[in-house]
Amino acid sequence: MSAASPLAGRVEVLPAEDESHTAARFTVEDSETVLPGHYPGFPIFPGVCLVECTHLAAVATAPGGAKAAELAAVESTRFTGPVFPGDRLEIAMGWKQTPAGDWLCRAKLATRRGDAATVRLRYRARTAAPEVAA
Repeated sequence: MSAASPLAGRVEVLPAEDESHTAARFTVEDSETVLPGHYPGFPIFPGVCLVECTHLAAVATAPGGAKAAELAAVESTRFTGPVFPGDRLEIAMGWKQTPAGDWLCRAKLATRRGDAATVRLRYRARTAAPEVAA
């Protein structure tokens, strides 16, 4: 889990088909700290947390060439169904390297009720910090 993550729970990595098709899951526990304020009396897991689940799953399952990459962009999101406390999110990811060398992660998130979101993230190889002359 990243230090700045708003999520209390952990992403569970699932066995992968191959390096370009990976999977993970995340259970939305009642104890998630984002739930009390979103919405009082009717808790729903925020869309930004679905993006964070996808990012954490992507980092945990990145193909060899993308292991050291950093998030460069959230290219698209589409939220198609609500996610509630107690739901288990299944996250299916497809990876592809672009001609420029970036990595695209296309993810579909679903609960037992059906689709919850699609998220597309772009990762770029980390660049070394420039040396400062003394």
